[in-house]
Amino acid sequence: MTQKPGIVVTGASGRMGQMLIRQIAKSDRLRLVGALEREGHDWIGQDVGLAMGGAALDVRVEDDPLESFARCQGVIDFTAPEASVEFAGLAAQARAVHVIGTTGFSEDQLAALEPASRHAAIIRAGNMSLGVNLLVQLTKKVARALDEDFDIEVVEAHHRHKVDAPSGTALMLGEAAAEGRGVVLKDVTESGRDGITGARGRGAIGFSAIRGGDIVGEHDVIFAADGERVILRHVATDRAIFARGALKAVLWGQGKKPGIYSMLDVLGL
Repeated sequence: MTQKPGIVVTGASGRMGQMLIRQIAKSDRLRLVGALEREGHDWIGQDVGLAMGGAALDVRVEDDPLESFARCQGVIDFTAPEASVEFAGLAAQARAVHVIGTTGFSEDQLAALEPASRHAAIIRAGNMSLGVNLLVQLTKKVARALDEDFDIEVVEAHHRHKVDAPSGTALMLGEAAAEGRGVVLKDVTESGRDGITGARGRGAIGFSAIRGGDIVGEHDVIFAADGERVILRHVATDRAIFARGALKAVLWGQGKKPGIYSMLDVLGL
């Protein structure tokens, strides 16, 4: 493609939306052609750069995804599951690559992405950073190497505003551990402990969530046995790493066949 791909950012006023817009504005490989917000939002009709408190970017905030997607080659979407499912269908109509960083999907919502994936490339990941995706692969390998004498616990920490738990990244890590063990995650998940819960089940994969302050994202995968522990850890200190990963994904997706891909595909892992 000789012209830089045009990108629409959904949820433009959110923290990730603004970070994505700043990263695209600095990119020499992508161009911002649209910024979306929900109907009635204060930013509608404003230049998105000015709305963010910076220089004008000559892109006005809109509330009509169909119109925005019609002029783009890629959509980057860190919003909410219901919105992402709707955006997937509209992006597929436009044959635009849809990069989804949204977390908190139900199984039914994930299944609802399938029809769109028959017409356009969807790249979905609970976390878009290189380090986290390497951690996923390491978790799978360690889980495969250590038997059920080692309890597995995924501990995650995020800022006070995060609305879903466990985080999408924690679930990615849990899925990797389950795959390494050759089990189905939903059959061995143990989370939400409170009160007299009884002893931990052998082979269970546990989840613990911490919420507070402005924590960008911290994830530990603990393999604990009698007398020893193996701990794999990733700490994010700047959410720009997620934005850079999303930009890498939307570029990678240009020209790809329809289907659902992950960051492991993007990174060749």
